[in-house]
Amino acid sequence: MSLQATFAYSQTQQRLRCLFPLSGRANHLFVNSHPARGPASTPTVSAAYGRCHRRQIGRRRPMHRCGGSRTSALRAAAAAATTGFHMGLRAPPPPSYSHHITALCSSPSSRIPSQRTAQIARHLSTSSASSGQTRQPQSSFAPSTLNAMASQYNLRKVGAPNTLEHRVYIEKDGVAVSPFHDIPLYANQEQTILNMVVEIPRWTNAKLEISKEEVLNPIKQDIKKGKLRYVRNCFPHKGYLWNYGAFPQTWEDPNSIHPETKAKGDNDPLDVCEIGELVGYTGQVKQVKVLGVMALLDEEETDWKVIVIDVNDPLAAKLNDIEDVERHLPGLLRATNEWFRIYKIPDGKPENQFAFTGECKNKSYAMDVVRECAEAWDRLMTGKAPAGEVSTANVSVANSTNRLAPNELPALPPNQELPPAKIDSSIDKWFFISGASA
Repeated sequence: MSLQATFAYSQTQQRLRCLFPLSGRANHLFVNSHPARGPASTPTVSAAYGRCHRRQIGRRRPMHRCGGSRTSALRAAAAAATTGFHMGLRAPPPPSYSHHITALCSSPSSRIPSQRTAQIARHLSTSSASSGQTRQPQSSFAPSTLNAMASQYNLRKVGAPNTLEHRVYIEKDGVAVSPFHDIPLYANQEQTILNMVVEIPRWTNAKLEISKEEVLNPIKQDIKKGKLRYVRNCFPHKGYLWNYGAFPQTWEDPNSIHPETKAKGDNDPLDVCEIGELVGYTGQVKQVKVLGVMALLDEEETDWKVIVIDVNDPLAAKLNDIEDVERHLPGLLRATNEWFRIYKIPDGKPENQFAFTGECKNKSYAMDVVRECAEAWDRLMTGKAPAGEVSTANVSVANSTNRLAPNELPALPPNQELPPAKIDSSIDKWFFISGASA
């Protein structure tokens, strides 16, 4: 053996002694790259990296369990060092959804907890890694500028939550504004960051929404048959899965049939699901970027659901299109599809359907939907589309048919910070839907 090869062999031995006690991953990589081991070692590696029984992972000598001796691996590594071939000492990319299950457990009863543990660990490691780095702004607006934009809005609360009288008004510079019409859709000049209004915080059940019919469109709880509306908990979900809200200055036109969904709009602002890690609050104005969109068909109406991420979220820099969501938040899109399909079943309604066989369209398609709904809103405000019962009163929209001066606004009650009214305990009930996960 040449002097160069001897030196490389010695270095490789030291590296492997440090790496082997950590886990069985490096062993699998060497076995997979060593064809001399023959068919006997192939199944161990082909199923998934790290496929050792649970008791092997913490042992000091995983090599003998996973196929191949330490000496063979060291010789193969030394040969690779002399030829310049990379043996793959770095950890491989994160495994697929099914690989987490295979690698981390062998008992069917423990698959789900193990899978979730792996996903949480991966998310936490991503967050901690990014916390020590300076993320580049996602637009020409610095984060401080975006935060200032959000902080210019204040809330005026009227009545106690969980009551028919409860309203949340949004104010700017001490003047009440419409969250439907007066908050701009875009938060930057490039139109890559958008404003969303949070109606329903994640994990809550009260069906709060921008009131289309009332002047200045306050946020209130939806009413059905004279009673406040709450969404039911469909196992394994609790309330809403995301911060749910709407894009201001958008409108799903009920007079227009979409050429691909073959259904008319639902006469509401465009719905938004914000998937960041922080729980929002009703009336919050968030700056978000669009990732994709689903087309729910709700009672023969097109009800778009835009998937977005808060630009201040630790994962925002890594989530730029819909495929990134599945990569970094595996299972969330499937759970979103399931939630919208079944959430009305406990109330006696049929399962909702999706256009595009439930596929979540990408960012480009979603931005086209946003622009179409913004154009429809412009037609609404300028009188080119019938408003019906929708209140178009606003304080800032140029060329609108119902712009009001501050002295023309209705007088509002003072802000009231009241505790929520008690709700019926049945709201916390879990409903088990047969075939929900099919």
